[in-house]
Amino acid sequence: MGGYAACVIRIRLDEATLSRTRIAVSPLWETICGLFLTRRDEIHWPYTAWVRSAREVLRSEPATAPVRAVLDTGSRFPDFLSPIPPSACPTIGEELDGLRATAPEVVRRELSAYFPHRPPPELVPFLEDPARAFGELADALGVFWEAAMAPHWPAMRAALDEEVLYRARALAGAGPDALLAGLRDRIRWEPPTLTLVKALEHSFTADDQRLLLIPLIFSAGGLMCTTDNPGVVAVSYQSRGAVALAGDAAPRAAGPEADRLAILVGRGRASVLRALARPATTAGLAAELGLAPSTVSEHLSALLAAGVVNRRRVGRRVLYGLEPAGVALVGLLAQQGTTSAAG
Repeated sequence: MGGYAACVIRIRLDEATLSRTRIAVSPLWETICGLFLTRRDEIHWPYTAWVRSAREVLRSEPATAPVRAVLDTGSRFPDFLSPIPPSACPTIGEELDGLRATAPEVVRRELSAYFPHRPPPELVPFLEDPARAFGELADALGVFWEAAMAPHWPAMRAALDEEVLYRARALAGAGPDALLAGLRDRIRWEPPTLTLVKALEHSFTADDQRLLLIPLIFSAGGLMCTTDNPGVVAVSYQSRGAVALAGDAAPRAAGPEADRLAILVGRGRASVLRALARPATTAGLAAELGLAPSTVSEHLSALLAAGVVNRRRVGRRVLYGLEPAGVALVGLLAQQGTTSAAG
């Protein structure tokens, strides 16, 4: 796992594995990717404010020391440190309990594969006293979670729920081929091979397994992939909703002359219209755009009345999407803005 460079991991998926594609949320994977993000030299909005705060937690909280040590392993980060989520929507407590329960034979098998001679000093305790090492790591991750992740989790979870709903509908309606083709960011799907842009060069075949996709708001911290589990191949990808981490530290908006849609309908409604290129709920839009749910509801009511947005119920959720008039409006003004800028 870890960062990305000009190397790739190629996973050849047989039909059985592809047909078993599923989606899950993982607070633990989010936490690990967030931790790796704190190690980067160059941080971009909307992660800048969060990274400053998280770095301060790591600097000032002695209980996070086991986390800092494990991060030193870098891209050779064994899969047993990021176990497969136990369910589609686990809590951080459930995942940390799973981490504590890691079997010693799993540690021995994976470390011998990763480090044929001897693992780095940071990982030796997981061989010599696994119960203590995993317990200390889980406790440290819990401390970091409470200080750096928990305050943002409600907004993050709303965005992730939105992402899972969207991808699940794509999976049910168009199948796993279409779902994988739509992931893009550092992931390429050229049947039957899923290619991940990573800091490692590796190829293998997933034969009669299950493919688990895990959307992460912190995927900028590193594209995660676990391949050592005999039954599951898990791959993370970038989810929408990272703006939920920005708080009030939003970048300055472009001037009105650069946004014809905002001139016509207002900046807030313009942002909602653009976000609805993919159907979304009120909560999901609020998390993605960094707006209050009441503000998003007000914008949606006006856009519904104008006939450029529609709404439909899917189970217990209400999804909003663009009417053909909304698609045309966004597309036409975007084209005009581009033409104007080019001229």
